[in-house]
Amino acid sequence: MENIKILVPLDFSELSTSALHSAQKIAELFQGSITPFHSYLPLNEVDGGPYMFGMGSTAIDDYDEIEEALNSRLTELADENVEQSLLTKPRISIGNPAQAIVEEAKDFDMIVMSTHGRTGFSRFFLGSVAEKVLRMAHLPVLIVNEEREITGLDKILLTTDFSDHSKEAFSYAKEIALKARARLELLNIFAYDPEHDNDPDKSKIDLREQRLKVLAKEELHELGDLVSTRVIVSTETPHEAILNYNLNNPQDLIVMSTVGRTGIDYLMMGSTTANVARHVKSPVLSINPKQQAE
Repeated sequence: MENIKILVPLDFSELSTSALHSAQKIAELFQGSITPFHSYLPLNEVDGGPYMFGMGSTAIDDYDEIEEALNSRLTELADENVEQSLLTKPRISIGNPAQAIVEEAKDFDMIVMSTHGRTGFSRFFLGSVAEKVLRMAHLPVLIVNEEREITGLDKILLTTDFSDHSKEAFSYAKEIALKARARLELLNIFAYDPEHDNDPDKSKIDLREQRLKVLAKEELHELGDLVSTRVIVSTETPHEAILNYNLNNPQDLIVMSTVGRTGIDYLMMGSTTANVARHVKSPVLSINPKQQAE
């Protein structure tokens, strides 16, 4: 991840600028660069005109003038929130926000974006633009908002269900932990249904814990004493168990694969990663191994 190139989609809302702050932390860690980005629809497709400036539909009617104004605003916003030496020239495109972000991201190593923004057509609510980007992007996506910017990197949580897909997230978590000298906890959820299953016996729990320790030794041994493992036995769904654990043990970053044992059930409503990213009180770095493979 050295010299990482980060794309930061912005909709000019105050909340979307939280992505710039977190992007700076990652860029500083890996000597990277940050590129602000905005996509817009033609005025005849948007009620109310160029919403980002509070102008009417007749205020700007020339595309060159629109893009000049957008470029100026992106530059101003980035300069206000990020060290200028880390910034590259803003990029602007016309089209559907989610598709435009994914297309533009082909030249980058990571997307950093907020789950919330303004209430216009390009709002970054998870379930809208952000969720589509998580599902389609070919590269890691860091999801933040005003409540969960990256302010430090002392504690990282890495989740696994022991699938090969979940292991795709390990290298990213390891690199960040090594650079930041952060503690990394490898977490597995042992979920069961008390209505259909008896309480899991201790031997099954012990076996799961041993397996997790072996996985940590194989994949994360470079971290030495900075890595630890935990199995949570829970009657809740995996995402509920992770959310409750995070509530009581807040982490600076959660790293997850978007695809697990269920294969096709990646980033659909109700999937573990989508639910965690939607509700958890920490930044979430999601890795989509299927899109990377493609």
